[in-house]
Amino acid sequence: MSAPSRALGPGLYLVATPIGNARDITLRALDVLKGADLLLAEDTRTLRKLMEIHGIPLGGRRVWAYHDHNGAAVRPKVLQRIAEGASVAFASDAGMPLVADPGFDLARAVAQEGFAITSVPGASAPLAALSLAGLPSDRFLFAGFLPATQMARAAVLRDLADTPATLIFFETAKRCLPMLKACQEILGDRQAAICRELTKKFEEVRRGRLSELVTGCEVDPPRGELVVVIDRGEDRPSEDDMEAALRRALGSMGVKDAAAFVAQGYGVKKRDAYQMALRLSQEDEER
Repeated sequence: MSAPSRALGPGLYLVATPIGNARDITLRALDVLKGADLLLAEDTRTLRKLMEIHGIPLGGRRVWAYHDHNGAAVRPKVLQRIAEGASVAFASDAGMPLVADPGFDLARAVAQEGFAITSVPGASAPLAALSLAGLPSDRFLFAGFLPATQMARAAVLRDLADTPATLIFFETAKRCLPMLKACQEILGDRQAAICRELTKKFEEVRRGRLSELVTGCEVDPPRGELVVVIDRGEDRPSEDDMEAALRRALGSMGVKDAAAFVAQGYGVKKRDAYQMALRLSQEDEER
């Protein structure tokens, strides 16, 4: 077993790697990859190629594969190496480790053992897409990949519909069109952006309403790796404001017409307005 590196203290180093352009790596990340006693990666070939591009020799060090399928078996070995004084660098395939990448269980196990964990930040596809989308960035939620099946995807989108933040998703080119259609149907025709091949030669950002992006994808299907950014919904009126508006409308209209009138004025679903108008009408009749 090689002696611990003098440059790095024992512990786990979470190393961000480029999301496309190999030059988008930090000097500190290069230092950690040079100095770590043990290297971990989801795909060892990807890490070896990155190190080769930047002229970092392995120098007899091991590169261990660490992914969802072997994590349970590899974690105890990693913890043992750290306990013996080794510095361990865990590099993502692209972007920040643990962001839609394996490694959460490893980081948690290292922390529970009381060992040091250090983040070596760098490129991140969700943040890069957010900066390019032209949508509010004061609050945002990264939701990863939506489920592939229609029902599961719809359920997740309904849960996210009232989130007061810009939504960020990863998506594949093949699933992009049905995903956008589901978003338009459940979230409404919000402003959105499709960011593809970020930092690469064919980087492209398509901006517009979800309906416009759907049409664009039908004519020219996107290719490559995608990040979809969707604006938050309009501020919903309070229940008290809705009730007051419906009571005024019910003074001169039937339930159905009052609900349609208020739903249009407040930008809410007709079904929600109708259910509230029906309840108010029944309460008035019982008095």
